[in-house]
Amino acid sequence: MEPKRQAATGIVQRLRDAGFAAYLVGGCVRDLVMGREPKDYDVATAALPAQVMGMFPESLTVGARFGVIIVPREDGNVEVATFRSDGRYADGRHPVQVEYAQSAEEDVLRRDFTINGLLYDPLEDKVLDYVGGQTDIRARRVRTIGDPYQRFSEDRLRMLRAVRFAARFNFELEGAAAKAIRDLASEIRLVSAERIRDEILKILTEGQPRRGFELLDSTNLLEQVLPEVKAMQGVEQPPEFHPEGDVWTHTLMMLEGLDAPTPTLALGVLLHDVGKPRTFAVRERIRFDKHVEVGAKMAEDICKRLRLSARDTERVVELVRHHLRFKDFPQMKRSTQIRFLRMDGFSEHLELHRLDCLASHGKLDNYNLARDLLGQIPEQEIRPVRLLSGRDLIREGYKPGPLFKQILQAVEDAQLEGEIHTSEDALHLVRQRFPLPRS
Repeated sequence: MEPKRQAATGIVQRLRDAGFAAYLVGGCVRDLVMGREPKDYDVATAALPAQVMGMFPESLTVGARFGVIIVPREDGNVEVATFRSDGRYADGRHPVQVEYAQSAEEDVLRRDFTINGLLYDPLEDKVLDYVGGQTDIRARRVRTIGDPYQRFSEDRLRMLRAVRFAARFNFELEGAAAKAIRDLASEIRLVSAERIRDEILKILTEGQPRRGFELLDSTNLLEQVLPEVKAMQGVEQPPEFHPEGDVWTHTLMMLEGLDAPTPTLALGVLLHDVGKPRTFAVRERIRFDKHVEVGAKMAEDICKRLRLSARDTERVVELVRHHLRFKDFPQMKRSTQIRFLRMDGFSEHLELHRLDCLASHGKLDNYNLARDLLGQIPEQEIRPVRLLSGRDLIREGYKPGPLFKQILQAVEDAQLEGEIHTSEDALHLVRQRFPLPRS
């Protein structure tokens, strides 16, 4: 048995031995029924939080007021939640008052989707299904437990979660759920930026991101959470470079090509052409002058709006800012090529360029050139030891100032080009190109 599952089963066993009903619940049961390996295991029990803490003194009580206790285990924490029946929701996320339920069935009925409402008895190897979740898994359908308007009004983030599950598992959104999302879509703006960000990143990285964004669009959520992406629709591109169609189609094709991407690469792909709608113009042919610069600023604004970390924001912005540089790669000086290759996260830049090519003209010449060069040049040549420092220049009689940067870059250029190899070579170059004025 997988260690995490074994740990969760052990917790169920102890709760049962103490006389409390206890089951595995939620996404882990859904994944087990679907033949997938769960990432985490959750337990639902009749034991009250204080009783759970009494049995597991090492517990963390961060969610205790909502009936949730975290039981740490070597192979991963296990969330243990007391059966509850949520009352009225006042903030679109948390119930005003947590009411503990008497049965597992009552607990399941307040959950979001039928596929997440399954219980599993690991001691008897039996699935308990009070909501038709197994039927919906077989039918490949995401359906709410009970009235979809009520479920989505309780926690509006569930609208994005419905899309994520449908995309991730290649399921359909049940008709009533889809209609409710379309009707309530504008209310997603009441959800915190952090929670929206987390769902968008999961849609982008958990699998089937193209379908995820098509569903976001068809449920009216896209224009609410990412209006800049919605604006890509219908923005034509020069057919000689983009036979695939408009900017939206091009972006969807790139999303379809993502394979287990990092969040920053996925966002870079999504936003790499976000500046095109604002820079569209027709002069002899369709043009998007300065769309990279405009797009980089827009990407930065979007990432900040979604409360992305400063480090990840910088990476996404750099992916957008540099995505067209590959077209000039064959004409670059070797030193410029090497500086490009050693950029932080260059593998993401390279992969974005590959997807960009495959979703347009299909030519991978520059991608192959950059990839091959990266594989051929030793690390010590990509990031060589500096031959000169500012202190060396001061000793030579140069005064600190803006010229230092110019001199040191000229030295590094010559080093990367293979023209110089020693500190003596570097000093000779400096004396020739940047002679000190005669006193």
